[in-house]
Amino acid sequence: MSIRNRLVNAKGAPRPLLLLIFSLILLRSRLYTGPRSAIRRLRATASKQNISEEELTRALQQVYVKDADGTTRLLVPHEGHIEQIPIRPTPPSVIADNARNFPPIPAAHKPGIDKTFLRQLLAILRVALPTYRSKEAFILCAHTFFLVFRTILSVAVARLDGRIVRDLVSADGKGFLKGLGLWFALAVPSTYTNVMIRHLQATLSLRLRTRLTRYTDDVYLSSSPELRYYRVALEGGLDDVDQYITSDIASFCDSLTGIYGNVLKPSLDLILFTSQLSRTLGFRGTFLLGLNYYVTARILRAATPAFGRLAAVEAQLEGEYRAGMGRVDRESEEIAFYSGGLRERSILWKAYLRLIRHVNSIYKIRIAYEWTEDFVIKYLWSAAGYCLISIPVFLTRRRHVGVQAGIPTVSRPNDEVANRTETYISSRRLLLSLADAGGRVMYAYKDLLELAGLTTRLYSLLATLHNLPPLPPTSDAAHEDRIELRDVDVGIPSVSPAVIAGVPEKTGSSWILVKDLSLVLRQGEHLMITGSNGVGKTAVARVLAGLWAAQGGGEVKRPAGKQGVFIVPQRAYMVTGSLLDQIIYPHSYPEFLESGKTEQDLMDILAAANLAYLPAREGGWSTRKEWRDVLSGGEKQRMGLARVFYHMPKFAVLDECTSAVSSDVEGRMYEHAKSLGITLITISLRPSLMRYHTQLLTLAGDGTGRWTLTRIGTAEERMGIDREVITLESKLAEVEQWEARVQELNQMLSVQEQ
Repeated sequence: MSIRNRLVNAKGAPRPLLLLIFSLILLRSRLYTGPRSAIRRLRATASKQNISEEELTRALQQVYVKDADGTTRLLVPHEGHIEQIPIRPTPPSVIADNARNFPPIPAAHKPGIDKTFLRQLLAILRVALPTYRSKEAFILCAHTFFLVFRTILSVAVARLDGRIVRDLVSADGKGFLKGLGLWFALAVPSTYTNVMIRHLQATLSLRLRTRLTRYTDDVYLSSSPELRYYRVALEGGLDDVDQYITSDIASFCDSLTGIYGNVLKPSLDLILFTSQLSRTLGFRGTFLLGLNYYVTARILRAATPAFGRLAAVEAQLEGEYRAGMGRVDRESEEIAFYSGGLRERSILWKAYLRLIRHVNSIYKIRIAYEWTEDFVIKYLWSAAGYCLISIPVFLTRRRHVGVQAGIPTVSRPNDEVANRTETYISSRRLLLSLADAGGRVMYAYKDLLELAGLTTRLYSLLATLHNLPPLPPTSDAAHEDRIELRDVDVGIPSVSPAVIAGVPEKTGSSWILVKDLSLVLRQGEHLMITGSNGVGKTAVARVLAGLWAAQGGGEVKRPAGKQGVFIVPQRAYMVTGSLLDQIIYPHSYPEFLESGKTEQDLMDILAAANLAYLPAREGGWSTRKEWRDVLSGGEKQRMGLARVFYHMPKFAVLDECTSAVSSDVEGRMYEHAKSLGITLITISLRPSLMRYHTQLLTLAGDGTGRWTLTRIGTAEERMGIDREVITLESKLAEVEQWEARVQELNQMLSVQEQ
């Protein structure tokens, strides 16, 4: 019985106990680096469930279950049971509908609070909050409720504060104790409300980030024919996409949820506290309070720098620095070969200094703004508050008015001081809360400017992904058994104009490498593409693979499906995962099970690629390592050929993918690929590879885009070519000897002349 059947019952629902064992296996970081006692307990539990060691090893590959509707359920261990997290891909229709909300950004646009910012924010929110019935909408409503409830509690606390002080001044012990009891009673919901506000804000930020990340990944990592992840930098002109998806989305969500709380609650505070104070301050006090709002807003608006543009530049510089660090990590071996550590340190240090200089400039700009902000909000508002509190005392006759009921009541002469104290304390607390609310609203303007910068960056990413020009469709037909190019111009794609701000400087016409290329390649007719460096050999392979569009209105026909054309690049890619994953890539383990292949089939594939020793050397199929560092250059290239043997496509494009492999092993792999019925399209400068092909495409490389297509001929002709190649190579090997002999003869002649 297969491991998939052992893990999933007939209805598709995972068995809890088996999945608990399986979830423990998935925690490989703990299994392989944790204490031995944990491994012994795991093996003991597996033994009780009659799960063999081999099945445990194979179970390590299975990390999710696919449903019939295309939903992927991730199996995540949590508190002793298995959480099944459904991951539903975004339907193409939804992506197409959202594309209308992301038109290109004008090149002259600068981040700021304007109609463009609101339109961009609304477009992003349509993705983050797709419906009012979503969980994000429910969390937003709960967050709003607690924000409103906190404002109501603030008013109640202000009233209760005045009442307690009144009872204290009037020596009313019973009333004082009662007020103190109410104070502790209000403390419970107030504390809970404050905690829930912070919790719901963090939860909402995380949910929005998850929603935006899933959507962005679905658009960015789209499969053929969009290939946005490949074309976004080449044709979209957008660099450091990893910074946009990882850091910028998180910063945007944190900023957005923070803005919501820092604007909604203070705005409610301003309205409610002003309405409460108007009962005490009267018309003149309320008018002066509004005037104070207006003057403060004008002062701070005039003193506010362009925080939006500053935040956008900071995010860009942060991305450049992060990309530099990632480059050193990826290319560490190549850098070590050249002993380029000092040079890379210099490059990274320059990028870091650019970032630090910009951040320091922001700090300097903030000095004047924050000085003005603190003076206006803390001191000017406090002084204005004291003046407003004095209005009912000095300018009106309502000296015995209480604030509890809002109805004028005349107190006894002995209670006059207590009533004034109650009015003062309540009004002062309300004014302090009002000053705090006003300050948060003013602070929110600065945060809004920073949010505008982050919104522009995130909108730029989504707009670029949605506005990439579609590739011209290739004539894929399932019945076709050939590759055909008709009048195709092969050229480097140009950057699409007006996708993001600043891109038009990068736009231009594409550079044509090969002109009017026409050929027909049927199965069994192996093609070799050759020419000097930089003439466009790999560009032809990209057109054949559908990565680049054919220029000049040409037509490309090729077999349809994943089994049509398989590309093996010169630089072998090693995927994160087990040794088994390296062979079956881009298949996943469930797809490997569905293919019907066995581990013995994989061993035969490795033997054909001269890699049969790897499972024993590395510890088995489920071993997980950093394979790009573990495998040598030749092993990685042979692994690329092993993937060809596994997938067995109709056509395989081999782009210098055996440059680090010896000639004898290279020949055996070529013969094995041909025996599997795979038609080879080889890009190479090695004359020895011509013997495995029937046609030769030579690119001139003189700038004219000329090319020639010749037939290599029969086996006898190819053998003759091989003999001629060997003869030429032997003669070339003797060049140094003949040059040395010429020098000797010249010296002898010169001596005789003397």
